[in-house]
Amino acid sequence: METTTEKGTPAKKIAAPSVSQINAEYVTQLANKYWAPHAKDKLPFDSKVLEDVYEKEILTSKFSIRKIMLLEFSQYLENYLWVNYTPEVSSKAFIMSICCIVNEKFRENVPAWEVFKKKPEHFPFFFKCVMEAVLAGDETDLTLKEQTVLLVFLDHCFNSLEVDLIREQVQQLISLPMWMCLLPSRLQHELKKVPKLQKFWNLIKKKFDKMDADAAERATRERSFLSSLIKKFTGVLMSIPPTGPVSMDKVHYCERFIELMIDLEALLPTRRWFNTMLDDSHLMVFCQLSGLIDRETEGHLFCQLLDMLKFYTGFEINDQTGNALTQKEMTTLHYDRITSLQRAAFAHFPELHDFAMANVAAVDTRESLTKQFGNLSPNMLHQVASYLCLLPELLEGQDTIY
Repeated sequence: METTTEKGTPAKKIAAPSVSQINAEYVTQLANKYWAPHAKDKLPFDSKVLEDVYEKEILTSKFSIRKIMLLEFSQYLENYLWVNYTPEVSSKAFIMSICCIVNEKFRENVPAWEVFKKKPEHFPFFFKCVMEAVLAGDETDLTLKEQTVLLVFLDHCFNSLEVDLIREQVQQLISLPMWMCLLPSRLQHELKKVPKLQKFWNLIKKKFDKMDADAAERATRERSFLSSLIKKFTGVLMSIPPTGPVSMDKVHYCERFIELMIDLEALLPTRRWFNTMLDDSHLMVFCQLSGLIDRETEGHLFCQLLDMLKFYTGFEINDQTGNALTQKEMTTLHYDRITSLQRAAFAHFPELHDFAMANVAAVDTRESLTKQFGNLSPNMLHQVASYLCLLPELLEGQDTIY
């Protein structure tokens, strides 16, 4: 039997293994020697055991849910992984094993963070390792399948802001300072819209300028994390052709990434800062122009998730106050965008004079905008976009790369 999760992802019902099956498993035999609560004369921690379990039970089985379920059932995380985790013994297999078990706990809908709350001292270092691994990817010999596991783990973290330990790490990644990744012109535009933010931004900048080199590098890495992750995703997405053979690992990575974006948009505390950055990254545009959209079979779920993300990005809410916007306020926002485009056209682009003088209602559709702007050169279109704070300024003699 197959069910569907709330995001439209197929969720297969996995039959729980029987007692005899559990006892026959290699994992159970290892657990009885090293970490089972009932085991007597347990052997000391051995990192080679951990490496073997990851290679033979998780990687070789291609992240079999049944294998990971057995590890979770044996209390592998509680009695072997986390109690022995330190920066000195941290490794790819260690980090991946922890993330796999946490993801499995969420899949089973059982508490996942209790073990970390009991022994929290190494969690910041562990979380930093996950961040570095999910961005580095191929450079650390991580397959796309492994990177997808890390994405799912991060999604669970962002959805666990009520846990103090998790929130302390996550809030470094998604708060006002992350706007350092915006185009400078877009940043000034956003700060002008909410004057009190300018005051906060000045304080953030002042504090950053006083940091030593290491602290400044760490702060920059945290604040640019989601922006860097979006750029990485875009690279994976654009490598998928519209026809012909395709790596399903790439497709699944893209699906899980869009799920992460949906969750960041759906949660008010994260949406407040993330929505502007997501818009500035043009992620929706890249997705709409991607080859995966054109693949009827492999891209079906991706298209569904993209529609959901589009719904949340355009949600009728004020990002800063959390208040719902009225129909009148939504209409005003729409008209303001068109009139700002008309003002830019009137002031800087004589060839768009007819558009600049037209009634908003006559030019606010895709068809009319295509008709008005379709004959402009790519460089001219780039200049128009830069006046609207959508693209960086095009220097004289430079050709657009878009």
